[in-house]
Amino acid sequence: MIVDIAWWDLPESGIGLERLRADLTERRLRQWREVEGLSAKLWLADPRRGRWGAVMLWDRPPDPELLPPNRALELIGAAPTHRVRFDVAAVVRGR
Repeated sequence: MIVDIAWWDLPESGIGLERLRADLTERRLRQWREVEGLSAKLWLADPRRGRWGAVMLWDRPPDPELLPPNRALELIGAAPTHRVRFDVAAVVRGR
């Protein structure tokens, strides 16, 4: 299992969190629900620091060719400020 974490520092991008949140339509969420190997995707917002990002938990490494379009990249117009990938050592799920 692996986890990808990516985020943008928005203050200089000219786009706000409200616009990015508004793009999380049911259609967009459904696109991600259908991605094979994706265990969970969480979209993150930090209004205080002006950050937007996502955490994706994968059962196996994804095939980049099969991923939905990166809407944040399209809207912001730049690659994430930070992007990291980790192997997951353990997972605990709540009740």
